[in-house]
Amino acid sequence: MAPIPAQREKRIVGTSLKMYFDLPSTAAYIKSVASLSSAATAANLDLFVIPDFVSLQHAKSFLSSTTIQLGAQDSFSEDKGAYTGEVSPLTLSQAGVQLVEIGHAERRRLFGESDEDVARKAEAVVRNGMVPLVCIGEKTKGSVASEAVGLAVKECVPQVKAALSRVPDDAEVVFAYEPVWAIGASEPAGADHVVAVTQNLRGLFAERKGRTRILYGGSAGPGTFQKLKDGVDGLFLGRFAHDVKNLEKVIEEMNEP
Repeated sequence: MAPIPAQREKRIVGTSLKMYFDLPSTAAYIKSVASLSSAATAANLDLFVIPDFVSLQHAKSFLSSTTIQLGAQDSFSEDKGAYTGEVSPLTLSQAGVQLVEIGHAERRRLFGESDEDVARKAEAVVRNGMVPLVCIGEKTKGSVASEAVGLAVKECVPQVKAALSRVPDDAEVVFAYEPVWAIGASEPAGADHVVAVTQNLRGLFAERKGRTRILYGGSAGPGTFQKLKDGVDGLFLGRFAHDVKNLEKVIEEMNEP
């Protein structure tokens, strides 16, 4: 059985800016996040931030003297070639990226990405020395609580297995459990549901050699982590964290026992 998350070595929290910010506001935001490095270190947290591609190198310069991890919002599955418009995992690594978000529900919906596409991207990310942040989650909200967990697990298991099948057993992997129906909602998914689903999914990677953590995303905010800590290792925050003061509040909350 996998260790209880609350007893794990290190929790993790971060946010993606998606395409909400322009260049000046991204730079200002990254500078503000950089000021939270000492708080994250004191809380024994891994803190990450994922800006747009154009801002990556500037962001790296702001974060270079901190412990904050720089992430990218996607990657292609090949390092080089005639792939117009794609972003190479090799160049992401060279730009100082440490974590790469892949398989977000928006990319699956808008660009038709399959579990196999995401798995190949995970392989490429690991091949280039970075950590894949694999987004998983069910599309449909079950109408009956007792059935909803089973339906969610059934839909998420193939997503997890596909990603793990393409990466070495000793590679570090982070999963972000985001029920598709909870993304952008006014309230996060119920705590009992999230804990039950994530505890079930842990069985899929309990025997892996590489560190494997699971986050919750989907309208997460103040008070969310303490309700979910028996199932998850941290939070993947959305627009709520675009106010750095809110991100700081979550870091403080995650430092509590």
